[in-house]
Amino acid sequence: MSLDRALALVDAAGPVAYPNPTVGAVLVVDGAIVGEGATEPYGGRHGEVVALAAAGDWARGATLFVTMEPCAHHGRTPPCVDAILAAGVARVVAGCLDPSPEAAGGLERLRAAGVEVELDDRFAARRQNEAWRTWKSLARPFVVYKAAITLDGRVTVPGGRWVTGEASRRQVHELRAAFDAVAVGMGTVRADAPRLDARDVPVVRQPRRLAFGRGPLPPGSELELRSGSLDEELAALAAEGVQSLLLEGGPTLATAFLEAGLVDKLLLFVAPLLSGAGPHFLGGLSAPRELLHATTRAVGEDLLVEAYLREP
Repeated sequence: MSLDRALALVDAAGPVAYPNPTVGAVLVVDGAIVGEGATEPYGGRHGEVVALAAAGDWARGATLFVTMEPCAHHGRTPPCVDAILAAGVARVVAGCLDPSPEAAGGLERLRAAGVEVELDDRFAARRQNEAWRTWKSLARPFVVYKAAITLDGRVTVPGGRWVTGEASRRQVHELRAAFDAVAVGMGTVRADAPRLDARDVPVVRQPRRLAFGRGPLPPGSELELRSGSLDEELAALAAEGVQSLLLEGGPTLATAFLEAGLVDKLLLFVAPLLSGAGPHFLGGLSAPRELLHATTRAVGEDLLVEAYLREP
């Protein structure tokens, strides 16, 4: 399907439009692609406009497949809805709605103007801009809890420094490089004095490094102390432009975030060993939590379990 092609364009482009979302678009006439594109780097054209320019006159009467509902407001660029109507596109199929209050409503505007519209709501489309979607719709960062654990759910191995292997540890540094902020609790700060920076991987910008809890921070610590309530601190971080937050804390911090309903996704790097002792990665929860879209894949000798606590 051409929506699959539009999704692939976003995957290939990556987060080039950060802090805005990246959108892919494909124009089709009689089953043939006549134009396609993805959002250009920040301040550039949206994916729909790139595809329309590539198609030229072929856009008239075409079907536009787009990974997210075309925007209906004038930001750094004019509304994509206006460009679509001017080009004479006959049908628009969107992979998800725009959660932004100021830009949403594009499909309704197109429908009112006589364009045939269809919402093919897909997890794959929502996932591509999951941090931005949460930041826009909930006014807080998208929160991912990451832990390295043994098969019996422990976060330490007696007599060992590392729980997981080198491939998993490298991927954690890649994750840090992709997030706006990384955080631990004060218990982890006092026990391990973590740096929380991304090392030995390509880095466009280092994440902000945070410690949640009561201070003071140890002398020489380069972390930011966040001592307010979790809701208040996440709202403040969102207001400062933090769209994504990676939690690397111990069970106390993880349980607090989960109990507050503030974890969006879990990433568990599971090592093929039994510890037999030490703390578990979670404390007691007041109720079970249903996990969505759970997947697993090998990372070196370890297994990465990924699952969502809510739809992105």
